[in-house]
Amino acid sequence: MTPFQVGILGIVLLLVLLASSMPVGFVMALVGLVGFAVLTTPAAALSMATIDLYSTFSDYNLTTIPLFVLMGQVAFHTGISRGLFHAAYHWIGRLPGGLAMSTVGACTAFGAICGSGPATSATIASVALPEMRRYKYDMQLATGCVAAGGGLGMLIPPSIVFIVFAILTEQSIGKLFIAGVVPGLLIAAIFCAVIYFQCRRRPEMGPPGPVFTLREKLASLKGVWETVILFVLVMGGMFLGFYTATEAAAIGAAGTMVIGSLKGELTWRKLLQCLNESIRTSCMVITIVAGAIIFGHFLARTQLPSALASWLAGLPLPGWTVIGMIIIFYLVGGCFLDALALDILTIPIFYPVILTLGYDLIWFGVMIVVVTQMGVITPPVGVNVYVVSGMVRDVPMEKVFKGSMPFLYALVFAAILFTAFPQIILWLPNLIH
Repeated sequence: MTPFQVGILGIVLLLVLLASSMPVGFVMALVGLVGFAVLTTPAAALSMATIDLYSTFSDYNLTTIPLFVLMGQVAFHTGISRGLFHAAYHWIGRLPGGLAMSTVGACTAFGAICGSGPATSATIASVALPEMRRYKYDMQLATGCVAAGGGLGMLIPPSIVFIVFAILTEQSIGKLFIAGVVPGLLIAAIFCAVIYFQCRRRPEMGPPGPVFTLREKLASLKGVWETVILFVLVMGGMFLGFYTATEAAAIGAAGTMVIGSLKGELTWRKLLQCLNESIRTSCMVITIVAGAIIFGHFLARTQLPSALASWLAGLPLPGWTVIGMIIIFYLVGGCFLDALALDILTIPIFYPVILTLGYDLIWFGVMIVVVTQMGVITPPVGVNVYVVSGMVRDVPMEKVFKGSMPFLYALVFAAILFTAFPQIILWLPNLIH
């Protein structure tokens, strides 16, 4: 068999093993190891895997993952999210669908200290859904906006997906973080517009809340200071070049612990729970990264990615058409694979294509996150929908998926907008750097 045929066979085997519910990281490592052994020798494959595993688990840049995960866990368990929702509701709750828009705003703010879509959905759902139920909101709209809004945690920096993308493509983590700010805020605004027009057309879906005085609005902001301090510490320091992304992660994790302790919310029991969950999540992510690197070396040996890049670049089609095909692939793939797993699995394949077409890799990194945001709310593997559905057992999962659909259309619109006008993504990183 030729290396190209071995590569095709390896991808088929990978998909079969993934369909059998084997862990993604182990599947990629196993297929990569066996495939590399077939193309070279078993000794060479074992040597390659050993070096890859050691270099991955000892990579200083990957320290950002457990630190940012710990930051999000501490923020969740110390109740920082409650103040965000309370403040957002006081400022925009009087609008039609204002409570749902407040939820999107709280998701956006919490995403700035979390970095995980499912974690953001779970955190905000515990605060927002009981309030929306109390104010007679349509639960289809309520659950849909929480599931979709949680996806903003993947885009608003710090983001675990951005960290993994930067490591796999050797890009700047800080520049990717900065590039995610404007698209994240714009998508949040589009989500709010979707809610507003739904509730203007059908007022019973989201009745307006009470009108608060200016004094009450200003008083509600006292619950936001923790998030503002953390965001300034983490992102402000990177914007100004005071420290690297890894140092920012350490400062953010320490900052959440200090704030949690000052609030009296961070008990020893909660701290141990945060550490335990952070270790489990971080090990899962880093194992997937290690498996992806082994699988990537196998693919490189088969010349499959470069052949695909040459084929796509040689098509008599404009570059934006090829990008559109890749976006559609991610949209369909997100229906069957977890967002992080899909990104790690496909980045080694599409990375050469983007290079060949001459597109900016920072722009592509943000686009990948925007498109995989769609995957967390699309059936059958809508992770955020599962999270929200698990927290409101009386709402059928089908209803949560249906409530997420208007936000899915909004994400498709955003992806088209960012493809047509890439400077929306690149303006801020280019300005700062």
